[in-house]
Amino acid sequence: MNRRKVNAAKAVNAVNADINNSAMIRICSFIVDKRMLFFLIYILVLIFSMFSSKWVKVENDLAEYLSDTTETREGLNLMEKEFVTFGSAEIMVNNITFGDALDVQQRIESMSGVSSVTFTEEDALQDDFEKHYNNGAALFEVTFDYDEDDSRALETLNLVRDELSSYDIYVSTTLGTQKADIVQAEVNVILVLVAFVVVGVLLITSESFGEIPVLVLTFVVAMLINNGTNFFFGTISFVSNSVSSILQLALSVDYAIIFCNRFKEERAGGLDVRDSVVVSLSKSIPEILSSSLTTISGLFALIFMQYGIGADLGIILIKAILLALLSAFTLMPGLLVIFSGLMEKTRHKSFVPKISFLGIFAYFTRHVGPILFIVVFVVSFLYSQRCPYVYGYSTLSTPVLNEVQIAENMITDNFGSDNMVALVVPGGDYYTEGRLIANLETRPEVDHCVGLSNTEARQGYMLTDQLSPRQFSELLDVDYEVVTLLYSMYASDQEEYGRIIGGIGSYKVPLMDMFMFLYEKEEEGYVSLDPETHDELADAYKQISNGRKQLEGENYDRILIYLTLPEESEETFRFLDEIHRICTQYYDNAKVYVVGESTSERDLKASFERDNIVVSIVSALFVLVILLFTFKSAGLPVLLIVVIEGAIFLNFSFPTLMHSNLFFMSYLIVSSIQMGANIDYAIVISSRYLELRKTQDKKTSIMEALNFAFPTIITSGSMMILSGVFIARMTSEPAIVGIGECLARGTAISILLVMTVLPQILLVGDKLIQLTTFDIARPVRTKDVSGTVLVNGTIRGTINGTVIGSMNAVVRGDVKAIVVSGNVERMEDTKELPGGDIEDLKENPAEGEGKTGAAAEDGDTPEEDGYIPEEDGDEDVQDDGLVWESVNDDEI
Repeated sequence: MNRRKVNAAKAVNAVNADINNSAMIRICSFIVDKRMLFFLIYILVLIFSMFSSKWVKVENDLAEYLSDTTETREGLNLMEKEFVTFGSAEIMVNNITFGDALDVQQRIESMSGVSSVTFTEEDALQDDFEKHYNNGAALFEVTFDYDEDDSRALETLNLVRDELSSYDIYVSTTLGTQKADIVQAEVNVILVLVAFVVVGVLLITSESFGEIPVLVLTFVVAMLINNGTNFFFGTISFVSNSVSSILQLALSVDYAIIFCNRFKEERAGGLDVRDSVVVSLSKSIPEILSSSLTTISGLFALIFMQYGIGADLGIILIKAILLALLSAFTLMPGLLVIFSGLMEKTRHKSFVPKISFLGIFAYFTRHVGPILFIVVFVVSFLYSQRCPYVYGYSTLSTPVLNEVQIAENMITDNFGSDNMVALVVPGGDYYTEGRLIANLETRPEVDHCVGLSNTEARQGYMLTDQLSPRQFSELLDVDYEVVTLLYSMYASDQEEYGRIIGGIGSYKVPLMDMFMFLYEKEEEGYVSLDPETHDELADAYKQISNGRKQLEGENYDRILIYLTLPEESEETFRFLDEIHRICTQYYDNAKVYVVGESTSERDLKASFERDNIVVSIVSALFVLVILLFTFKSAGLPVLLIVVIEGAIFLNFSFPTLMHSNLFFMSYLIVSSIQMGANIDYAIVISSRYLELRKTQDKKTSIMEALNFAFPTIITSGSMMILSGVFIARMTSEPAIVGIGECLARGTAISILLVMTVLPQILLVGDKLIQLTTFDIARPVRTKDVSGTVLVNGTIRGTINGTVIGSMNAVVRGDVKAIVVSGNVERMEDTKELPGGDIEDLKENPAEGEGKTGAAAEDGDTPEEDGYIPEEDGDEDVQDDGLVWESVNDDEI
């Protein structure tokens, strides 16, 4: 008897040895055996990532990601080409007298690199006065000599800060990367806290303390490489830069845990460390890849957004997921080998409790829960459609404020805020431009406009007013003959010789042109002016020159319109259209552009209306297709998606119920993550339930499925929830706050629904799932072989003879079967097999050996005939008072 068992084991080992030659096993063996090589590669890549992560440029302006077809993007591109935008800053000095404020103005103006300082005069009108001095605070609008992208503008601002360091000052500016630096510092703190959370959760949910360094190292390496490889994109958004690391951890934690659990199973089965890692890796790769597909498909939907921030974040997160997979498949095997001893020594009882009570609750409420869910689904859908989305930051608040926000709030509280838009119109016609500005300033929605045509030079003359020699002479108090000569020189310079012959006295030139021409000729020595006039002229030349660079381009002019309307409102959006209508009165059908925060938010709203539909449909379709082929069922994927969609609707009903504005981007990003990642929770429960239903009743199946899935769900789910909470409560960036809030709330809702509602739906829909299950047609091979036959694979048919082995067998007899996968081959008809001599097995088969004919004979129990007990009483066949449910051929 012992000899027979030994020989049988040898035969099975021989068959298993054939399996070990498969491509997957060979690849996994290479990864494990060459682990030191992989360690070296990862060390080199990590060193590179440490440097390359510093080369990534971060874009802080969300308007940069607007489609090129939007008015804002077209206008910004045109303005960048046509005009110069000088660096500027608003500086508020608190607790200062008006006299001291005038001294501060002079100190700032005298500094190198400062172009102008706008303040007020004591005898100014009350409204104008209070715009710059109010409540003991002075507001200075400082313009620098350099373009806003020039580093010297920021350097000059820092010098101004140092000059005023003895005062209580608040600075608001768009110069530099202060915003990005602040957000990144906040995220670094969040990452540290998330790291503690990860370790804490793993301590509770793991079965060995030795697992924790393996999992943490796998996470950290993938995160660092993801940050370093962002360099290849050149520029990424501050949103992606801030949350990608945290979301990478939350989204990919399951992969390493699945692999680790497989490894522990193989070790418990008696394999040594090396073989356990190889076998568990070969089994984990298909399972993990299948799980990651739903997450990647949900993120892939972001790429279809018209708003470029979706593609930016989607691509970086997909890269993060792929790097997490790579780390789990190539780095973690070596770590498991190294830490396997520690894992054995530090084994402990899992602290995750059994939740059988949830399965019992689901079973007894299975006819009530789905009905309540349908009601909640409909109501939450209606409320989610009324979610108060906003497209700018003006109406949003954050739990913490950074120093930039504090400064902006202080300035707004004392002096209010401006809503300015830039109107870009065809250039060269100062008269038409002046009429347009006059029209706009009559509108109650407009506070005032700034353009060349309405900028006063001196004594009521505007910069674009055309003056004769006599008028210019009187304005500057310069000798008329000198001015006449100057006008003649100007006409000659412009090649308008007829003006000289026809009488220069009637020749009119725009005031700003003559100012600049006079200064140039005075510098060249053709004109001599007294020192006072020279200084005035030099100052006028500088201001006019800078003004023209900002407001006059080669083909277009720019008009700054200061609105009395809020930055974001339907009334504001309507007036933007009204500006276009007014412009048609002066420029016919010529193209004009309105650019500003209000325009950007209007374009974002239009983009969101499209992106909302696209992301929702595409993410659901991608996930549906993946689930369709995963479960080979048409009904189950629909049920799973309905549950997750219900979680999404419920998640975004909360802003409506709480009357809390939500930044639109938070919805687009989190809804994709919920659909792609949270549905994994539903997949784990459903897969286990269907597997158990092959041999057990509904009640037991759902109880065991929940107990099986709960550790995985609570591990990754708690990490994602806490990560979201930290993001929402510890950052000052409104867009990121919204992502954190919705992510935490949405994950919690998803877990609640898949642990309570989904089991009830699976129980009620059990018959629907079976009826909609299908097989994918595959090529089949029919084998009819006699003699000594090696069976290695999955077959369906009859086997007559002595069987050695279980799943992989050597048959002594006849095999006639359809080969679904694997091989059926005839071996040499000898008594000596790879496993040893089996003659004694043929003559004296062990108990249970050799009886492997077709299913069962008449008179066998219903279980043997392919039926399993059922408690509902709604099935087909009855025998002795018991109810039996048919199982299809694939399940036998």
